[in-house]
Order: sequence, then structure tokens, then C-alpha cells
Amino acid sequence: MLRSISRLSWPARLAWFAALFALCVVVFGAFVRLSNAGLSCPDWPTCYGQVTWPHQAHQVARADAAFPQRPVEPGKPWREQFHRMIAGTLGVLVLVLALIAVWRKPWARWTVIGAAAAAALGTAMYIGGEHMLSSALAALSIAAPLVVAARLTRAPPWRIAVIALALVIFQAMLGMWTVTLLLKPIVVTGHLLGGMATFALLAYIALRITPVGAEGNEHARLRRFVAVGIVILAAQIFLGGWTSTNYAALACGVGDMAFPKCLGQWVPPTDFHQGFILWRGIGVNYEGGILDASARTAIQMTHRIGALVVFLYLGWLAHKVARAGLRWFGIAIAVTLVAQVLLGISNVYFGLPLPVATAHNGMAALLLFSLLATLARSQPRLEAV
Repeated sequence: MLRSISRLSWPARLAWFAALFALCVVVFGAFVRLSNAGLSCPDWPTCYGQVTWPHQAHQVARADAAFPQRPVEPGKPWREQFHRMIAGTLGVLVLVLALIAVWRKPWARWTVIGAAAAAALGTAMYIGGEHMLSSALAALSIAAPLVVAARLTRAPPWRIAVIALALVIFQAMLGMWTVTLLLKPIVVTGHLLGGMATFALLAYIALRITPVGAEGNEHARLRRFVAVGIVILAAQIFLGGWTSTNYAALACGVGDMAFPKCLGQWVPPTDFHQGFILWRGIGVNYEGGILDASARTAIQMTHRIGALVVFLYLGWLAHKVARAGLRWFGIAIAVTLVAQVLLGISNVYFGLPLPVATAHNGMAALLLFSLLATLARSQPRLEAV
């Protein structure tokens, strides 16, 4: 595959770069969330009213005076604001890919450009306090690329680039709501899923326009099994995000008490009803979590059951893929699957070390990529751009 990538034109190489960059954004976003820096900038898209972040003494003093309810925490604001900057850079890359997809159709080209302009203007309106107008422009900037994608007749991989543009704009809105709704779990979890989905779309584009694929339909029977695996993994990523955003990762304790048992018991006290109320009140600060111990334990146990389902299904799928003649793809699924399970166990056993917890998010993305690569390999070959 690497040899095939080296022969691609610059738009295809850009797709691979955008996919890799999206992976970096996802991993760094996990680092921000897990290091409790999600509210280290109390405003959006600025940070304490600055384009960058306060780091000098006079800037910190001015920021503390302007935001007395949220004084500057040393070492944290740069994480949140830098994440916003690289996410914005990713948005530019996705915009370029979308323009490549529609460039030969003037109506579609100008619609995509207009959507990007509406998103930029909406951000400026939000900073200026015009929140209603900003929301209307944001909705327009999301809807317009979806309309273009629905009418586009180019090859499906490039149509996905236009959908990715709508998704990345919606991601920016989720980032805003993450701050304004004070780390509301459903919003933060949605932001995680949106980041993973953006990476998945860009990776799939890159995989499909790389001239590697089946000569015919000899692997067609694998596709539905791989697709099921992607759906199951997506559900488990949601459970992982829900666990993290409700601060339930250590609900079972640490060490021998936490694994394989939970709180030293095979059946600990749980409250599934409270644990899975998706929408709660607005105005509550969810930093640190608001659920009681039994609700958090229910979330943790559900995530573990989901992990078992994923392990069994993807383990079987890896074996099936390898036996179908795609040996290295099966090995990639198996290796990333085992690594992900070991990282998850290490999280609860060692008390959620930041490097391990961050790697757990990154490995989930790599496991998803291995499934997408298998899906692309099982489909008929497309020519490069």
C-alpha cells in the first residue's frame, strides 16, 4: 500500500495527510479531556478573550479579572486552545478536499465556498454576541454541503469529502457547546464520536482512492461482516466516551479490587437508570461528574460487557479475514484489538494513567482504521485521482 501511495497525485496524498492529521487531533483531544483541561478556556473560540492563551503574568492577571469565576489554571489553557487551533487546521484541509470533489461543477463549488464563508461569519457573529444569527449561519453552513453531497454524481469517495465538511463544521459547534454547556456528557461524548467519524471518513476516502482493492468481488462476502464489526465498535466507542465524560473510568476502584472484579465483587451495586439518562438539565457544571457511585459503576460494567462483545466478534472476524486470503488485514485487526483490551485493563488496574488513557483512545481509532482498510480492500478497485 505504501508503494501505491507514493504513486498518487497530490489530492490523494492530501487525503492521506488529512486522515493522519485527524488522528492526531483525536488523540490530542483525548489528552485535553483526560487531563481535565476541557474548561481551561471559559470562552469560545477565544481563550480568556485572546486568540492564543494567557501565559505571561500580566495576561493571567487580566484574565483572572475578566473571568473571576474561572481563574487561569497554570499549564492547562494552552492544551484546550492548541486543540482548537489544530482542529481549525483540519477544517481547512477538509474544505480543500471538498473543493477538489466539486471543482468541476460551478454551482457545487460556490455552494461549498459559501458554506465555509457562512461558518466563518457565524463564528465572528458569535464572538460579537449575535448568537441567534450565528446559529442560523451555522445551520446553513452544515446543510449546504449535505445538499451538494446528495446531488453530487462523482465517485462516492469524493462525495464523502463534502459530507466530511458538514461534519467538521458540526464538530466546531459541539466544541462550542462543550464549553458553554459546561462539559455536558452527551455533548462531550458526541464531540468524541464526531472526531472519530471525521477520522473515519477521511481515512476511508484515502483508502478508496488508493489503487489497492479487489480485482473483482472475490471478497464481497466479507463486507457485511466487516460493516457489522464497524457498527459494534462504534457503539463501544460511544460507551467509552460515556464512561469518560461521566468520570466512571475508576468506578470499580483500582488494582486487584478493580479487575477482573468490580469493587471486589462480581456483581457490584449498580443503577443503570441514572447511569444512562442522556439528557439532563442545562446550567449544571458536569466537571468531575455528578452521578453517584452506583450509577458510575453501571456505566463501567456496561462498557466492560461491550468490550467483551467487541473482543469476541472482532477476534472471530480477524480469523475469518485472514482465512479469506487477507492475512495481514486479519493480523492488523487482531493486534490492535488485543492492544486495545490490554490498554483498557491497564487503565482500571493502574488508576487511569494519562499516557495509557490517551493511548486507549488512539488505539480505538487505529482499530477502526484496520476495519476500514479491510472494508476498502474487499471492494472493487478504484483508480487513483
